[in-house]
Amino acid sequence: MRLAQPPTVPPHRRLLPLRVGTRASPLARVQTRAFLAVLRTFCPVLRDLDVFEEHAIRTTGDAVQDRSLADIGGKGLFAKEIHEALHDGRVDFAVHSLKDLETALPPGIVLACTLSREDARDALILGPGCGAPDPADPLAALPHGARVGTSSVRRQAQLLHARPDLRVVLLRGNVQTRLARVREGAVDASLLALAGLRRLGLEGEASAVLAPETMLPAAGQGIVGVTVRADDTGLRDLLAAIEDPAARAVATAERALLAELDGSCRTPIGGYARLLEDGRLVLSGLVARADGGFLLRRTISGPAADAAALGRALGHSLRAESPPDLFA
Repeated sequence: MRLAQPPTVPPHRRLLPLRVGTRASPLARVQTRAFLAVLRTFCPVLRDLDVFEEHAIRTTGDAVQDRSLADIGGKGLFAKEIHEALHDGRVDFAVHSLKDLETALPPGIVLACTLSREDARDALILGPGCGAPDPADPLAALPHGARVGTSSVRRQAQLLHARPDLRVVLLRGNVQTRLARVREGAVDASLLALAGLRRLGLEGEASAVLAPETMLPAAGQGIVGVTVRADDTGLRDLLAAIEDPAARAVATAERALLAELDGSCRTPIGGYARLLEDGRLVLSGLVARADGGFLLRRTISGPAADAAALGRALGHSLRAESPPDLFA
């Protein structure tokens, strides 16, 4: 990760401690503490001081576990209360899984920093009733009619497109809860982000890792993003020290794709960008119906400097080739 020169004094000599907002889930807390460790490493004045105050905030997305996200209000449900605290000055910055952030942030709040991307792929979690996964076709390990637990319409659509015989059932909760439901036999299998498993030290729970060609990831998956108030130039300068330019480029492309499609939480959308050694960016996008009956995937490439334009162009192409009612 290429790092900017860190500041040598606290931004604008602000009052300490610096208050960081985060979801209360175990994964969110781990990600937040990892971010703070990076910040301490690259800002000498903060290295040996107890200057951070962590605020775990219970979000609507965490509080309501018996309904799909689309049924309880759609986008931004894992960030709404956190951004309210940021806007009101109760926290100074907030740490998020980038895929949980709404495409258009609330007025006065900006994405100030993206950290190096962890592996963006999805992991398949198989229960005891499933077969051994074949690396060439991991989904073949799922028995006919297997119950796969997920709350993601993106995962659901791709699963049912490949395997119409599967039964997808709603499964909400944190990583540990979903792993337990598979072990208990409540569902035969599930899908989780490999990045989250790795950050929690649970990578061994993955029965197989699905290639993007099999399961296109969500836009922003594997990236930690930090939001601040737009007028807090001091913190924005501080966070520039740990910005990962590669993560910013792929995040920009993927989020521009989302913005162009402007689908609801009921619209299955995937977006995954990667940088090549020659500086070009390759972006794949996907739109589908939740039942898997329609699925369209396209790829575009171009200079990384044109990340936003590439995202918009691919989004426009996908929308133009899709049934008009798909984005209603």
